[in-house]
Amino acid sequence: CKQEMLQKKNAVLVDGVILNGPIMDSKAGEKFVEEACKIIMEEIVQKADDVTEKVCEWQAPETLKQILDLEMRDSGECHQKILQLCRDVIKYSVKTNHPRFFNQLYAGIDYYSLVARFITEALNPSVYTFEVSPVFLLVEEAVIKKMIEFIGWEEGDGIFNPGGSVSNMYAMNLARYKFCPEIKEKGLSGLPRLVLFTSEECHYSMKKAASFLGIGTENVYFIKTDERGKMIPEELEKQVQRARKEGSAPFLVCATAGTTVLGAFDPLDKIADICEKHGLWLHVDASWGGSALISRKHRRLLHGIHRADSVAWNPHKMLLAGIQCCALLVKDSSGLLKKCYSAKAAYLFQQDKFYDVSYDTGDKSIQCSRRPDAFKFWLMWKALGTTGLEERVNRALALARYLVEEIKKREGFQLLWEPEYANVCFWYIPPSLRKMEDGPEFWQKLHQIAPIIKERMMKKGSMMLGYQPHRGKVNFFRQVVISPQVSREDMDFVLDEIELLAKDL
Repeated sequence: CKQEMLQKKNAVLVDGVILNGPIMDSKAGEKFVEEACKIIMEEIVQKADDVTEKVCEWQAPETLKQILDLEMRDSGECHQKILQLCRDVIKYSVKTNHPRFFNQLYAGIDYYSLVARFITEALNPSVYTFEVSPVFLLVEEAVIKKMIEFIGWEEGDGIFNPGGSVSNMYAMNLARYKFCPEIKEKGLSGLPRLVLFTSEECHYSMKKAASFLGIGTENVYFIKTDERGKMIPEELEKQVQRARKEGSAPFLVCATAGTTVLGAFDPLDKIADICEKHGLWLHVDASWGGSALISRKHRRLLHGIHRADSVAWNPHKMLLAGIQCCALLVKDSSGLLKKCYSAKAAYLFQQDKFYDVSYDTGDKSIQCSRRPDAFKFWLMWKALGTTGLEERVNRALALARYLVEEIKKREGFQLLWEPEYANVCFWYIPPSLRKMEDGPEFWQKLHQIAPIIKERMMKKGSMMLGYQPHRGKVNFFRQVVISPQVSREDMDFVLDEIELLAKDL
């Protein structure tokens, strides 16, 4: 084959490599993509709302290794084998778009967002300069502007990041830079002991960010919460005063709008009062609860959020924009993000380009290569409109309320708290424990029930529901309602299925 190519006119051979013509077989590649897309349509998209399908085809890790044949070899394999691998990957993966997947703070499938992902995956853009990503930079600008409107700011800035954890880290670093700008050049040496404050119920990313940024986890003061999981403002005031008396330098308060387990919303107005009094940056982690801002009925949950200096908001959760779609929004419009993160790389952010270089927004990111995540949200928003997004939020919370009322009616089910968002936390007490006296032995036995039911539902593939212990309470289920494909019948199924799976416990 190589000899035939060399005999062709103008054939060039360098270091044993023929340089004429492309190395890839485009026609075969196009055919493969066509067949793979057909599998995606048949096995994922068309089955997304089919409750007769399994949520998960459970296999133990060692068994799954054998099924998938994970080894990479010297020579490639034929397309038919690769297509079968695609089918196997889909078959043995968790179907997060299944109506009975309730395990995480995301679920379901949005068709417009999915198409947006197909487009961006095919185009393979990176969002840092206008010249390589003209459409997606303008889309991100438009989406950020609209999200800022819903927060209630007149102006602001923002950037999409790979996850709410990264948004929280951005905010922490930005607050520190605002407090002491010299840290960018001089580093941590010579700084006072910096202290930040957050709720006991905050996302674990706050500790990770403090560790990653060199602030230290011991300098994260966790503020007590009430029985509903909300930060107690009076406790925050005490801890700020304590830090000052210790000679520390408080610089940041992180409030949470929609905690991970309980779905609690901190009292933002009262927390903002304390931040203004002490000159502290207020960041609101609304990764989970931020989408309530879209709903006229439920935006009251975030009352006072307009007083925040920064907000993390993940449309990939309640609004189904597709993982990952996470924004950090900043009230400051003076270019603080760019001042904090800019490195002025001359090979990328040249100032003598032929267009307006203010559109080269990549220098306000800690990343270089960055995905056009805003496009998923934008295309979906264009298709559904604000009223369509609002309907998703309202319906999810109405379904959660329906589930709560059904739990109250059924023997053996016990609600832990009245939810204010889409997190419904409850125990299932099997018949063998219902007449048992309340005490250490009862709670020890109840602690073992949820893990057994979870194992059974996973192996059966009927649904996925999360559980955890929390704040001294033994294992309980946390049902999270998100997907617009979920119906009242699915809420009933959850309770019926738990009773069925636990009938012998």
